[in-house]
Amino acid sequence: MAGKIGTLGVGFLVLLALSSAAVSAREEMLGSQPSSQNITGKEVQSHLGYKHVWPDIRFGGKIAVGTMIAFVGAAFGSVGGVGGGGSFIPMLTLIIGFDQKSSIAVSKCMITGTATATVMYNLRRRHPTLDLPIIDYDLALLFQPVLVLGISIGVSLNVVLSDWMITILLFIVLLGVSTKSFFKGVETWKRETITKKAGFKLFFVPQVDYVEDKYIPGGPSNGTLTETKEPERTAVSVLDNVRWKELGVIVAVWIIILALQIVKNYVTKCSLTYWLVELSQIPVAVGVTSYQAVKLYKGRRVIASKGEETTKWPLYKLVFYCACGTAAGMLGGLLGLGGAFMLGPMFLEMGIPPQVSSATATFAMTFSSSMSVVEYYLLNRFPVPYALYFAAVTTVSAIAGQHVAGKVIKKLGRASLIIFILAFTVFVSSLMLGGIGIKNMIKNIEHKDSLGFQNICT
Repeated sequence: MAGKIGTLGVGFLVLLALSSAAVSAREEMLGSQPSSQNITGKEVQSHLGYKHVWPDIRFGGKIAVGTMIAFVGAAFGSVGGVGGGGSFIPMLTLIIGFDQKSSIAVSKCMITGTATATVMYNLRRRHPTLDLPIIDYDLALLFQPVLVLGISIGVSLNVVLSDWMITILLFIVLLGVSTKSFFKGVETWKRETITKKAGFKLFFVPQVDYVEDKYIPGGPSNGTLTETKEPERTAVSVLDNVRWKELGVIVAVWIIILALQIVKNYVTKCSLTYWLVELSQIPVAVGVTSYQAVKLYKGRRVIASKGEETTKWPLYKLVFYCACGTAAGMLGGLLGLGGAFMLGPMFLEMGIPPQVSSATATFAMTFSSSMSVVEYYLLNRFPVPYALYFAAVTTVSAIAGQHVAGKVIKKLGRASLIIFILAFTVFVSSLMLGGIGIKNMIKNIEHKDSLGFQNICT
């Protein structure tokens, strides 16, 4: 079922890309009109009639309310590993007064602040049960290149698609992801309850029986005592806790694709050179991901954070996961989310512990969201003062959220809380963003605004 949904989602995005290209070609044939800017500078109107609404930055009631929402959203997003974009966009649209597309761009800056702070916090942390870093670098290396590639495609689609198209796609995706995550959280909660009960019973077993059972061949204590003991933890420095080789490859991919994006900004749009630069990202991202996938398939590398001795991964699973990683990036760039809202649930389905899933998804999201920020900046899609202010707010909030959540989870022994936070954050985001989209759609219909594709060659 998951495979069919993923295939349909990727197919739908490809169809949108082809349709947008056709419309762009038609608009180029019809010609273009010069852009205009109103006196206040709050609205910038393109030749297709789309207005970027950028309110002046003034510290008052709106900024105060927006700051509180951003702080809470970033705290929850940091813990759940989803960035918090689902709460940022409604706040920027309804309270601050940005248009939806500008809100998406500013939210990317806020997500980058959240993700960067969370990664810095997680660099020193260890796996909850194994003597490993909490960030799975092999898993990140499999997904990060195609995630960044998808982000680049998604940003281009964001320029092309109308608000109502973005809204419908966003609502469907977020609702499905939140539902799937909730059921995964319930399943994890039940397992934790069983484990707690088993540990409680073991604690109250009389000492004589405990010793006798210990020597019964095949008895219930065989393996049980080992599992209930805390693993010996090795104290390591931050430098030793980082897998520098994998991190170096990930950073190299990020730099190469970023350089291609910058070069693309200085060539004529929709020219042959433009499309060659755009397509050059594909062999870089796909090549690195394929190399990692082949090593996992042949058993030369393993996803150690699962805690299993799996030596080989099925080919169909690797292909499906990589396709989902690309789709996550496309949706993230298109909708203004971090991409981790799909990676997190996918990691959980792969059997990755919630703490590792959240940390690794956020790690990958840091590169993808920062890539979006650069691309949106080159496209002049957001005002820098607002972006810097709210990014600073989310940075502080992310650190606070990680600190508090870590203490709560350690005290309760319920890592499933991370999954429930993820599901709750995504579900609320789907409702809020869906409501905003419907409102904007009705407004556009009343004003007889264009509801079709925009021109990518602007």
